[in-house]
Amino acid sequence: MAEFLAHLRDPVLFAVPVFLLFVTIEIVAVHVLGHDDDVIGYSPADTRTSMLMGTVAVGVNALFRLVMLVVFAALFELAPVQLDPRDWWTWVLMLLGQELVFYAYHRASHRVRLLWAGHQVHHSSEHYNFSTALRQKWTPYFQLPFWSVLALCGIPPWMILTGLSIDLVYQFFVHTEKIGKLPRWFEYVFNTPSHHRVHHGSDAEYLDANYGGIFIVWDRLFGSFVPEGKRPTYGLTKNIATYNLLKVGFHEYGSILRDLRGARNWRERTGFVLGPPGWQPAGTRALANAE
Repeated sequence: MAEFLAHLRDPVLFAVPVFLLFVTIEIVAVHVLGHDDDVIGYSPADTRTSMLMGTVAVGVNALFRLVMLVVFAALFELAPVQLDPRDWWTWVLMLLGQELVFYAYHRASHRVRLLWAGHQVHHSSEHYNFSTALRQKWTPYFQLPFWSVLALCGIPPWMILTGLSIDLVYQFFVHTEKIGKLPRWFEYVFNTPSHHRVHHGSDAEYLDANYGGIFIVWDRLFGSFVPEGKRPTYGLTKNIATYNLLKVGFHEYGSILRDLRGARNWRERTGFVLGPPGWQPAGTRALANAE
């Protein structure tokens, strides 16, 4: 049991003091030392909202990690090959597999409205700084089927959870406007602040791009890479203009329910839940265009 609980230790928890330190450093760099006109900086209400969303998310994720570990352990027993964590290449396979699964999940979270309802939380800030990285959803449940693939491939369950945390820790550091572009070779392989600023842009040319977590090569391979040009406009395409935590966390679920109540058939119900964000029945789109 002690070994089981030890595997639940989340590296993200140990990184929290580092996160807070870098938020403090960035606040000083932006608001005390000065910044370019293109940098928005921090807003007390926005930062408070991001911090509180992140604090609750830590608790939710701690409980969900237990569920994930149990499910992964059961699936790991069914794996045709069980990889040994003492082999260095097991860690390489875990990291590459984790990154590919993250890319698939992240892309699906932008293209399937039910998943987007949770993921939009992270995009709801109109600011882009280290505190934005802490604005996390309270509904991580749809991660389970994606990461279960790794357990079936023979990756030890605790390694899968470790990989998830490594990814989250890395991604914290790409949420800043204070870093421009890094060396070309690094920008080509890895996710960087420049690439991720594009991902958070609500501009038409930046939508649904740069899904990578640690690596950007998946976006280059699968046609979703967009380089940073003009400064992005951050936030949602329709911003919610509230700092109410429940509205930030769950407003899109409410929108789905309202659309379902007005749906005329199962095709429309399916589209409102599983279609891309903003999906509307063909007749409705035609009417909107005519107006």
